[in-house]
Amino acid sequence: MQVEATAIPDVKLVRLIAHGDERGLFAEVWDKAKFADQGIREEWVLQGLSRQNRAGTIRALHFQTPPQAQAKLVRVARGRALDVAVDLRVGSPTYGRHVAVELSAEGWEALYIPVGFAHGFCALEDGTELNYLLSAPYSPECNHLGLLWNDPNLGIPWPVAESEAILAPRDRTFPRLKDLPEVFRYQGAGP
Repeated sequence: MQVEATAIPDVKLVRLIAHGDERGLFAEVWDKAKFADQGIREEWVLQGLSRQNRAGTIRALHFQTPPQAQAKLVRVARGRALDVAVDLRVGSPTYGRHVAVELSAEGWEALYIPVGFAHGFCALEDGTELNYLLSAPYSPECNHLGLLWNDPNLGIPWPVAESEAILAPRDRTFPRLKDLPEVFRYQGAGP
């Protein structure tokens, strides 16, 4: 595997190495020792799968608050998606900035998103499926906040017009970054 820093160094693009023969392909998605060598030392406790029926579906911008804040390792298992992480760590040199990366099943890549970031994505094809590894269990008590997906101050290049985006009603009501209470504080450079 190859791990590359993105425009926000704590968010990492992981390029999986696929080995194939006439039977098909195999790649290691998670190897604790290899990821630790790259500074990623999460203990994954939950795996999730998200399927989007239609292109233009946006799930954004979500995060869990402490004490159940989640780091994520996100990979597209089928189709393509624009995957987005927004830095919510007050005091961070990249606070309010985002990383937007196209992930695809054929591309054999994943995005590592540490605690302190809002996460969202837009399906670029019908039937797109994303597979998540999460560092904390789902907690309804810690899953009540989010960030407005189309906050103009974020400048996220969503690949669908606002009027055509398919969103849950809740995702349309989250606050803008300027109105979001402090949830995460920057603790210095990460892994």
